[in-house]
Amino acid sequence: MGLYYQEQFKNGAQIVVWEITETEEQLKEICTLPNEEEEELSYITNPQRRLERLAVRAILQHIFQEKVYLGYHENGRPFLQNSIIELSIAHTRRFACVLTHPENNVGVDIESLGRNFSAVEKKAVRESEMDFLSEKPEVRRLQLALIWCVKEALFKYMSQPDVDYVEQIEVERFTPRESGEIDACFYQRDGLEESFTLEYKTLDDHVIVWLVG
Repeated sequence: MGLYYQEQFKNGAQIVVWEITETEEQLKEICTLPNEEEEELSYITNPQRRLERLAVRAILQHIFQEKVYLGYHENGRPFLQNSIIELSIAHTRRFACVLTHPENNVGVDIESLGRNFSAVEKKAVRESEMDFLSEKPEVRRLQLALIWCVKEALFKYMSQPDVDYVEQIEVERFTPRESGEIDACFYQRDGLEESFTLEYKTLDDHVIVWLVG
């Protein structure tokens, strides 16, 4: 399938989603891997992880006319070695997603609504968030998916180690729709509180949440 969804925003950000239907060999034909990334790929033993990495490279090749070199900081945050453009990456088994902005920090996450969210509810949802979860299973699943994606996107945006999703990130009450905004707070360990508004969109049994600084 390849390129599945693309949107350019007024603030300069761009989000691109790739549907991973190709084989590893087909993706390698689509994109040109720098030697360093080719070597890194050879060390990845999980076939699905290799597909996800190649799909991200295919997106980068779609976005940028010139060759860009993808690197990762020690904390796992991706960056372009030869560009000042900021980016964030997310993927599921079906989709790979890249969010970019010319200069501002970004964070993105994507999640399948087919996932079992019982573990998320136990380890990542705080009491104030439990209070507004619906009793209807389908609505509750969507709420949990969005809460998880908000926290993941904020974690990537903040780029801090050892973030406690329950203690440090609070998602404000929201009513899930096909698209919209969700407010959240990030509590620094020194007591500083930062407020953010994230955007989201449902996409074929998936949800995408993103944040641009």
